[in-house]
Amino acid sequence: MIPVGFRSNTYLEETVQRYRARLLQEANLDQLAGLPRPKLRQTLESLVTQMLAADRVILTQSERQQLVNLILDETVGYGPLEPLLQDPTITEVMVVQPDEVYVERDGRIERVNVRFRDLQHVRHVVERIIAPLGRHLDELTPMVDARLPDGSRVNAIAPPLCVGSIALTIRRFPARRLRLDDLVRLGSLTPEMAQFLRAAARARLNLLISGGTGSGKTTLLGAIAAHIPAEERLVIIEDMNELRLEREHVIYLESRPPNVEGKGEVTIRQLLRNALRMRPDRIIVGEVRGEEALDMLQAMNTGHEGSLTTIHANSPQDALRRLEAMVTMSGAQLPVRVLREHLVAALNIVVQTQRFEDGSRQVVAIDEVRGVGESGELQVVPVFRFERTGVDAEGRVAGEFRTAPEPPACLRRMRGYGVHAELGPLLADWGEGP
Repeated sequence: MIPVGFRSNTYLEETVQRYRARLLQEANLDQLAGLPRPKLRQTLESLVTQMLAADRVILTQSERQQLVNLILDETVGYGPLEPLLQDPTITEVMVVQPDEVYVERDGRIERVNVRFRDLQHVRHVVERIIAPLGRHLDELTPMVDARLPDGSRVNAIAPPLCVGSIALTIRRFPARRLRLDDLVRLGSLTPEMAQFLRAAARARLNLLISGGTGSGKTTLLGAIAAHIPAEERLVIIEDMNELRLEREHVIYLESRPPNVEGKGEVTIRQLLRNALRMRPDRIIVGEVRGEEALDMLQAMNTGHEGSLTTIHANSPQDALRRLEAMVTMSGAQLPVRVLREHLVAALNIVVQTQRFEDGSRQVVAIDEVRGVGESGELQVVPVFRFERTGVDAEGRVAGEFRTAPEPPACLRRMRGYGVHAELGPLLADWGEGP
């Protein structure tokens, strides 16, 4: 929105840049850099307000505040993105072109009335994000992952890898991490499914969460991990830290990409092997993508029961096939049947998530890994299913959650850990006593 006192976007941008240049010249930003961000903005806001008053700029109070915010956003904020990053309803920000910006809100993607001056302006904002981390976006390193102070995840890719533009994606996370009860209220799963996953975590079952990009895998992973007993020691390994558990005795490890000389890389696999020397009760890997899958399965099989990880796949069966392929690519020379028996021994439950076209995210399947059949195939048995039935009048995906009539084999383990009572009505549905 252009303040009424300004004739055009161009004139407004020129005014913002003029005062930004004065602010950079008159304020000692190096000395102020150590201030907390709110205090820094407050200090600079006072200086800008004095400048506007001295120049006798005639604006209403509302217009003056808009102008001050724009100047501060360009000086110490993230430019045109600053208002979007302050909006708690926005979960993703996507810059396609300087004048083409999208956000995700309530699971739906929409174009917003936000623009950069040009491609150099986009690059300037990206550099402001990544410079504190010692990273740069240039022809030598045209692809960068970074993280904002609030934990938001940033990815930028520039020419020559991105043709004609700089694509910027910022994934934001809620200040309060969602728990299983929150996901039930959102309709992502039923109370019975939440009870089952809670009991699975407490009974130290090994879980694999599968799904596509943006389907809610990491959110669900954190919600399940929140129910791990407080006395246990956890090691969490990720490419970039997204999981923040509200508990003590958690160690967070991050992989590190190589520098511009191709040196200094620390992989997920290296961190996983190191984690085994840290006396963890459980290991949580944010996502398995390659050869670290073998080490994750070995950890699950060697005293670190109750470990969790995620994988990109479209179904529980597809997830197991992908995991099998990853183990093979790691160099493990195992016959197919032996490899599958290794998978079965390591994994108990596969949870499938999905993001539908209406923006909703659902847990569409919870399956139990049972064994290897006579012909060598993996045996996976449904415990819960979401069956899509259509689309309602408002365009929302409709469907029903169904529970398998037979109890899963892992119920015996839940009884052994004394957590089966948490299943509540499920026990009666499965014909089981308390």
